[in-house]
Amino acid sequence: MLAQTQGGMAGHPAAQATQPLVIIVDDDPRVREALRELILSVGMQAVCFGSTRDLLDAGVIEKPGCLILDVRMPGVSGLDLQHNLAAAGNPKPIVFLTGHGDIPMTVQAMKAGAVDFLTKPVRDQTLLDAVMAAIERDLLQRSKAEIVSRNLTLLQTLTPREREVFAEVARGRVTKQIAFDLGISEVTVKLHRGNVMRKMQAASIGELIRAYEALPARVRESSAGIAP
Repeated sequence: MLAQTQGGMAGHPAAQATQPLVIIVDDDPRVREALRELILSVGMQAVCFGSTRDLLDAGVIEKPGCLILDVRMPGVSGLDLQHNLAAAGNPKPIVFLTGHGDIPMTVQAMKAGAVDFLTKPVRDQTLLDAVMAAIERDLLQRSKAEIVSRNLTLLQTLTPREREVFAEVARGRVTKQIAFDLGISEVTVKLHRGNVMRKMQAASIGELIRAYEALPARVRESSAGIAP
């Protein structure tokens, strides 16, 4: 099904410490080994499991990287795992690879956020392209999550009034409007805005607005500017 390509550096400890992990879940041992050899051949790390239960028991699901999932397997299916991960708030990128796919199943998987839905047999390069797209998505998601976490931490340093000013500035309100709405002087608004920019580490109003928009909706919608 899968042809081997040139060898890489997957065996080097330094590479293993920094590279994403491609998690392969398929109940056919021959398919698992072929996929593993392909992934290793291009210098990426890979680990295999014969069922979704084995995967969950191994405790590697949170590692950076992506999943290659068969759809139909004994126990929890690939589609079930996708649903369970989404329900748990885990946006792990998934490439489905199956010999039993159909159009409704494909639509279901893609609507639920799958990177791709491939049918066996598949060209090596097609699968590798899908895996690389999944890894890129994972890197982007993790980068965004780090920014959100950082902004939430910085938000905790603001006073209640500073949070109010932060929200008003992000809404595009000018100093005079904010002063009127909050019942304070324009000078006080400017002082609070300066404190907000310093504490949120924003070099411009544009950066400050982007930081606010990157916050979770539940935080932005909270009257105090921070979720309870």
